[in-house]
Amino acid sequence: MATKTVLIVFAHQSPGSFNAAVRDVAVQELEQQGFRVLVSDLYAMKFRADATRDDIIGELKNPELFQYGDETMSAWREDRLSDDIVAEQQKVAEANLIIFQFPLYWFSVPAILKGWFDRVLTQGFAFSLENMYDKGVFKDKKAMLSFSTGAIQTMFQPDGINGDINVTLWPIQNGTLHFCGFQVLAPQIFWCPAHSTPDARTAMLDGWRARLEGLMREKPLTFAHCELFNLSFQGGFLMRPEVKRQQESEPFGLTTGHHLGKPLPPDNQLKAPSMEN
Repeated sequence: MATKTVLIVFAHQSPGSFNAAVRDVAVQELEQQGFRVLVSDLYAMKFRADATRDDIIGELKNPELFQYGDETMSAWREDRLSDDIVAEQQKVAEANLIIFQFPLYWFSVPAILKGWFDRVLTQGFAFSLENMYDKGVFKDKKAMLSFSTGAIQTMFQPDGINGDINVTLWPIQNGTLHFCGFQVLAPQIFWCPAHSTPDARTAMLDGWRARLEGLMREKPLTFAHCELFNLSFQGGFLMRPEVKRQQESEPFGLTTGHHLGKPLPPDNQLKAPSMEN
């Protein structure tokens, strides 16, 4: 059996941080299980966050109006992307699982990780209108978010001051990872480690180590299947009328994003179906 590969995309400035400790636990545990583990330490690599003309080698297809998406798609097809993007795309191609390790910044990822998404997940390589969501390019790969927060857990409840963490996670997990086809595993959230006791932080790391033992056997989160929608510009990529009718009797919306004006399905972005009961 071929050795499976895990890529950890790490976005924290300090090697002494809690996030670095989480990364180190993952590397140690996964290597002990026999995985090949790659790490992209974005700050140490000085990875550029800005998506610019410099990402394309050679002439532009349309120098009069620079359109980053179109130009990088052409450059990907013609092997004209910058070396740093090509190196990261090679890691993605080799990985069976990608773990994104970061501190939550402004309800999202740090800019350097957002830049990794913007620059590495180019059109053609990571997605197309024909290959997206559950039909996506990376449908045979898994991905997950592992992150720390500055807030305590109750602040991200539906009645907490920050609002529902499921809503916070939807744009990243659905709009980036699932859009590219990844099977998205439930996130690993480390609540407020900076204001936790040493014993509590140790318990967090022990819990992460325990989860890693069975991580590759976990079921992914559920998202709306493409077949539920009219996948055409004429149909507006809208949910099919018969699907909406079927959903009328359901107590909750279909997903966090496809709520259909109903209460959100509980923990839709936090737990896989097998973990909900």
